[in-house]
Amino acid sequence: MTSLERAAPHAGSAEPAAPIRFLEDAWTVAQGELRKLAHDPSEVATRAVQPILWLVVFGSVIAQSRVIDTGGLNYMDFLAPGVLAQSALFSAIFFGIAVIWERDLGVLHKFLVSPASRPSLVTGKALAGGLRSLVQAVVVWIAAALIGVHLRWEIPALLGVALVVVLGAAGFATFSLIVACLVRTRERFMGIGQILTMPLFFASSAIYPIAMMPPWLQVVAHLNPLTYQVDALRALMIEGGPSAYPVGLDIAVLAVTAVVLVAIASRLYSRLAQ
Repeated sequence: MTSLERAAPHAGSAEPAAPIRFLEDAWTVAQGELRKLAHDPSEVATRAVQPILWLVVFGSVIAQSRVIDTGGLNYMDFLAPGVLAQSALFSAIFFGIAVIWERDLGVLHKFLVSPASRPSLVTGKALAGGLRSLVQAVVVWIAAALIGVHLRWEIPALLGVALVVVLGAAGFATFSLIVACLVRTRERFMGIGQILTMPLFFASSAIYPIAMMPPWLQVVAHLNPLTYQVDALRALMIEGGPSAYPVGLDIAVLAVTAVVLVAIASRLYSRLAQ
């Protein structure tokens, strides 16, 4: 039984260790979010339309025109990891609006008065955002395979892709939660969410190499966590896919980013209820 489910420990019962209790509470929150997805699976289909269009329409046009030099790599192979990262980003960046809905429905107040810690609540939200993006990643992966992208099918590579997708989406979902805590209204959040997604996407290596960017934008791209997610996915997804950084460094950047954002969101989470 988790902290979210118990009002008080039974007399004589042993409380689980703090790390175990933290994980239990975080997983309980994540499960609640995943149940929402199970009750409305059409959300996955609607959110998968945009990345598939990027692959089929945008990718085909650019591949035919050959205007982007990808260093000998087929452009569709170059683009597929970027589109996969894009689908995770677009899914996660609007995750905060669900938290605003929870406040309006009174669910957030129930979380806040539970014995569960703020970090465990936020970690659960981040984990849910990552796992939700995994479902979309499968859809994008299938679409990429159908159009002939040279994917890697080795088990270690597939597990690596799953880890990178979850870490990246968890970080962006937490960033979205921070924005929700600051703006606190759905209208403001939707406007800011639209503003944030495009710069994050275009200031990364998702659809063109960083070397093509002007110097100032290259600096921004190197600071953008999405660049490291795309870089890791390109190495893990594609046969002979290039990698600008070691995959271990990419994963470390995503993990550190997620941890820092969870720490910030944990401090701000209560503010949303005010």
